[in-house]
Amino acid sequence: MRDLRYGLWLALALLAGPAVAAPLAAYGKLPSIEIGAMSAGGNEVALVVTNGEERRIVVNDLDKNTTPLLATVGATKVRDLRWAGDQHLILTTSSTQQPLTVIANRGEWFFASEIDILSKKLRPLLGDAALSMNVLEGLPQVRTVNSQPLVLLRGLSFVNSSGVLTLYRVDLAHASTRVVEVGTGNTNAFEVGPDGQAVAQTSYDRVSGRWSLRVRRGVMWTDLIVRQEPIDPPSVMGLGRAPGTVLLGGNQADNYQWMEVALDTGRSEIIPTSGTPGPIHDPATGLLIGFVELVGDQLRQHFFDTEDARVWAAVAAAFPGDAVSLVSWSNDRRRILVRVDSAKLGPAYSVVNLTSRKATWLGAEYETLKPEDIGEVRPLRFKAADGLDLTGYLTLPNGANAKDLPLIVFPHGGPAARDNPGFDWWAQAMASRGYAVLQVNYRGSEGFGWSFQKAGFGEWGRKMQTDLSDGVHYLAGLGTIDPKRVCIVGGSYGGYAALAGATLQHDIYRCAVSFGGVADLRRLASYSSSRSGPVALRYWTRYMGAVDLNDPVLARYSPAMHAAEATAPILLIHGKDDTVVPLSQSTEMADALRRAGKPVELVVQESADHWLSLGATRLAMLQAAMAFVEKNNPPH
Repeated sequence: MRDLRYGLWLALALLAGPAVAAPLAAYGKLPSIEIGAMSAGGNEVALVVTNGEERRIVVNDLDKNTTPLLATVGATKVRDLRWAGDQHLILTTSSTQQPLTVIANRGEWFFASEIDILSKKLRPLLGDAALSMNVLEGLPQVRTVNSQPLVLLRGLSFVNSSGVLTLYRVDLAHASTRVVEVGTGNTNAFEVGPDGQAVAQTSYDRVSGRWSLRVRRGVMWTDLIVRQEPIDPPSVMGLGRAPGTVLLGGNQADNYQWMEVALDTGRSEIIPTSGTPGPIHDPATGLLIGFVELVGDQLRQHFFDTEDARVWAAVAAAFPGDAVSLVSWSNDRRRILVRVDSAKLGPAYSVVNLTSRKATWLGAEYETLKPEDIGEVRPLRFKAADGLDLTGYLTLPNGANAKDLPLIVFPHGGPAARDNPGFDWWAQAMASRGYAVLQVNYRGSEGFGWSFQKAGFGEWGRKMQTDLSDGVHYLAGLGTIDPKRVCIVGGSYGGYAALAGATLQHDIYRCAVSFGGVADLRRLASYSSSRSGPVALRYWTRYMGAVDLNDPVLARYSPAMHAAEATAPILLIHGKDDTVVPLSQSTEMADALRRAGKPVELVVQESADHWLSLGATRLAMLQAAMAFVEKNNPPH
C-alpha cells in the first residue's frame, strides 16, 4: 500500500528538478482534506475538501466509483461531519456572532444541519424545535435502533426565560425534531444509551463547585455521585463498555484517570490508560470499544475485543513506519477510514477494505507538498534548569546540516495542551524558510500525568517560560542552533509566551510574533470570568499563581505592564472574531509599546477567529509572521 503512494510522490519529485522550497501558501492554506466519515454500510465516504479557502462536501460511492454529492459551502466553518445511516449526513458548523433574540455573549455558536444525499437538500435540525435557541451544545450523537439511524442533539431551550440544556431527538424520515429531556439550570451534559434513551446527565454549579452525576429513577432524576470540584469537574466521555455504564474522565490521585460507572449501583472501575487518551466508541451503539493514546512519541490504538485488536494490527501493519490513526469506520467495521502520517511524505487519507484486503488512497492532507517540502521532526529530551525532565520536538529544514541553525521557538497554546510528533503545518512552514523550529512541552502541559501538569500551577510567566529558553540553551550546547539568531512565535498562550520572551526575559530573542496572544493577565482572567463564571477565574488564577483579580502578581507577569523593558521588536496579529482572547489584548500591548518607543507592528484581521479557521486569514497570518521573522532574523 505504501509503495504505490511513494512511487507517485517519487515521480513528481523527479519531474520537478532541483529541490526548491514550496511557497508558504502550500502550508498556510486550509488542508486539502479536513474531515472524513464512513457511512454506516461502508459503501460511501464523505469528506470536507478545500481549494485552500473554500470548503466542499464530497461523497464518494466506493463500490460504484461515483460522486453522489458535491456541495460547496464556501467559507463556512465546518467542525464535524458524521453519517446517520447511508442517506443522511449530519453537518456541524460554527459562526462567530452575537445572538439577536436572546441576551448572550458574542461567541462561537455551533449549529447542526442534515444533508439528504438523495434529495441533495440541506435543513437545520433545531430550527423547528419549539422554544429552541437553534444552537448546539456539544456534537451530535448517532445511535442505530431497530436498524434505523437516530440522531440526538444537545441544545438550549428556554425555561422561565432562561436557557437550559435540552436533549432533542431527530426523526430523519419525517424531518422533525422534538424535545425528549429538559435539564435544570446547572445541567451541563446528557448521555444517551444504545437504545437512544437518555441514561445519565451531569450537573455543575460554577459558583459553588458542586458536581453530580444524575440517573433516572422512574420518572425522576436523582443524584448518583456528588463531588465538590471547584475547578476540575469530571467530564462525561460517553458510554462505558456495557449498556448501563458511562465513562468519566478526570484528574484523580495525581493522575488523569478513566472511571467506568455502573448507573444502577454507582460502583466504578478504573480503566488503565496513559497520558490523556481519546475514547473509541462503537459507531452503531456508542459503547466504548477502545481508546487511542500517545505513549512517549508513539500513537497507539487499544481495543478491548481481541478481534478488533487483530483487525487494527493488520491495518497498522499495512503502513509500516507511519503513524496510523482511526478516523471513522462502517458499522460492521469492515471498511475503515484512516489518516496515515508519514515522516517523509506527510499526512494522507486512505480507506482500508478488510474484505477485499485493499486500500484506496483518497488524497494528501496538503496535496501540493512534496517529500522535499517536509522537514525531519526529531524528538527531544532535556532537563530544565531546576532538573525537571522535559520533552519536545525539533523540526529541521529539509537537507540542512543541523549545525548553527537559526531557531524559532514555537510554544503551544493552552497551556493545558501538548505538542505531538508528526506533521505540524505551522512548524513545517517555518522550517521550510531555513529555520530550526523548537516545540517544548513545558511544565503545565497535559498528557504527561497530573503531577507534570500541576508543576505548571503558579508558573505562568515563570518556569513555564524558562522551560522554553532552557530548550534554547540545550540546543545551543549541542551546536545545533546559533543562540544569537533566535526568535519566538506562538498563538494563544503561545502568543503570551512570545510577548513574555521579549519583555519579561531579556536578550534571548531577536524578535517575537504573537497571534491572538495574552498581554494583560488581569483583564484576561476578568473577561473569562464574566463569560464562564467563577470556575474560569479559579482556573486561570491557578496557573497564574494569583489569589484573586487584585493580586499584584498579575501585573508582575503581564507583558503589557513591561512594554518599556522590551528588548526585541514585536509583531501582534489578532482577529476581530476572537472570542477566546479578545482583540483588546493586542491593542493594549501595541499602545503600551508605542508609548514606550519600542518597535511594534499590529495586524488586525477581519473575520479571523481564535483557531485560524479561514484559509485567507490563516495564510495572511503566516505570511506576515514569516516576513517579520526574516526581516529581524534572516535565515542566511
